[in-house]
Amino acid sequence: MVNVKKGVLVTSDPAFRQLLIHLDDSRQLGSKFIVRELDDTHLFIEKEIVPMLENKVEQIMENMNPEAVDK
Repeated sequence: MVNVKKGVLVTSDPAFRQLLIHLDDSRQLGSKFIVRELDDTHLFIEKEIVPMLENKVEQIMENMNPEAVDK
């Protein structure tokens, strides 16, 4: 039997990959979204979660460096 899921291939550096894994493990977006960890720089994630993930990452980045957002 074959299971098919629509998803998005995410390419990132290892540090950002760890952030995504943390968000997935802690279910900060409501549910797990990583379908498969492919290697050190690639993740396959659910397509439907991308807009929420983009917002969450933007929020995290703003909290880390609020001065850069004000410019």
